[in-house]
Amino acid sequence: MAVQRITSNEAQASKNVSHDHFFLWREFVWGAVAGAFGEGVMHPVDTIKTRLQSQAILNGLQNQKNILQMVQYVWKVDGLKGFYRGAIPGITGSLATGATYFGVIESTKKWIEDSHPSLRGHWANFIAGAVGDTLGSFVYVPCEVMKQRMQVQGTITSWSSVSVKNGIAINPGTQMYDYYTGMIHAGCSIWKTQGLKGLYAGYLSTLARDVPFAGLMVMFYEALKDVTKYVEQKGISSPNWRVNHSFEGLVLGGLAGGLSAYLTTPLDVVKTRLQVQGSTLRYSGWLDAICSIWATEGMKGIFRGSIPRITWYIPASALTFMAVEFLRDHFNERVSNDNLRDVRRLSVDKKSLQEVA
Repeated sequence: MAVQRITSNEAQASKNVSHDHFFLWREFVWGAVAGAFGEGVMHPVDTIKTRLQSQAILNGLQNQKNILQMVQYVWKVDGLKGFYRGAIPGITGSLATGATYFGVIESTKKWIEDSHPSLRGHWANFIAGAVGDTLGSFVYVPCEVMKQRMQVQGTITSWSSVSVKNGIAINPGTQMYDYYTGMIHAGCSIWKTQGLKGLYAGYLSTLARDVPFAGLMVMFYEALKDVTKYVEQKGISSPNWRVNHSFEGLVLGGLAGGLSAYLTTPLDVVKTRLQVQGSTLRYSGWLDAICSIWATEGMKGIFRGSIPRITWYIPASALTFMAVEFLRDHFNERVSNDNLRDVRRLSVDKKSLQEVA
């Protein structure tokens, strides 16, 4: 019996070690896949949001379009292709963000809870989400700059018809930057004309938006999971009934993403304006941008694009969390079963050796 207890403990330890190592690797890979999938599916909505937020720079403050008018305009001028401009840098940036976000978040949360018990719970979730998103920002921000500039350009025909000087549309005049034929051309062109500063335009404003957004989304998601668990325990009599984790990720992830997106919309407006303006600077920095937008456009300007932003993040977050929860459930179960079979074989070998001795 003593031998069996020791073997059982060793098996559990072996199982935990193998699971931990594989868990981190899997979280990086599937976080990247889930993030890229969400971006690819919802990119047209992001294009409308970017154009709504940047039209004050491209067209001035007069006659700004609403959501429906912008959709009709993009379709009429650029067709279906216009909605998918900037998709490649967008997906590339989401690969990096998704990988670091989900790959780092669990280990960071565990480290915070172990080393700083006072930060357990919502604070640990917030900090872990913020750290994961910050690490991804080094790749994500240049991709975001390229993506948004390609989005506002549309097709080469529509971009050639727009002349901009000092942030106001005029005719004739000079454009803010050349037309980008693709991601590589955009990156090289920005590097050539503006250097590293151009590729990381609006970096601090991006962090100012994404760090609280990422932290809030994880915090809201975990809080909603706690509420769901409490309702299950108190309101459901059948012990065999439980919420499917994939469905839970779909619903709660969407709610957490939508709420976080709305609360951080003003920060997103500032970030978009700073990244789209190019070398013709209308805003000198983050503080100047938010003060100027508030003074000239008021609350409506600060929250411009909030509806398409929420429309983008609800399904994108829902799909991402659903995919991650699905893979956690199914892949963890398979890994656990494989480890259990290996340990059983090891136990039999040890028992046989002891009988021979």
